[in-house]
Amino acid sequence: MHIHFTARKFKAHNDVREHAINSVKKLDKYYDGVVRTDIILSYERPSNSVKTAEINLHVHGTILTAKERSEDFHKSIDLVIGKIERQLAKYKTKVRLKNKRKLRRVKQETVEVLSEDEE
Repeated sequence: MHIHFTARKFKAHNDVREHAINSVKKLDKYYDGVVRTDIILSYERPSNSVKTAEINLHVHGTILTAKERSEDFHKSIDLVIGKIERQLAKYKTKVRLKNKRKLRRVKQETVEVLSEDEE
C-alpha cells in the first residue's frame, strides 16, 4: 500500500504524522487490496481551531472517503479511521458476495453443460 501524506495550512509534527500513518497501516487487516491511501490533514479557522482529517482509500477502481473534524488532530485521525474501517468492511463484504454470486452462476452453467453432454 502506498501512503501519501498531506498537511494543509500548517506544518505537521512528527508525532501527528506517525500516528496517522501507523493508523492507516492497521487497515490492512480489514482488506489487503488497498492500492493507495491519501491522508489529508488541514487546519481551519484559527479562532475556533478546527482540525480536519480526511482519508481517501483507492481500492481496485473504487475510492472510499471519510472526513472528520475535532479540536485535536489525534482525535480527528482516530474518528476518521473508525469511519473508514466500517466502509472497508462493508466493501469487503460486498466484493465477497459478488464473487460468490459469480461462482454460483459458473457452477450452474457447468452443471447445465455437463447434463447436456450426457444426453
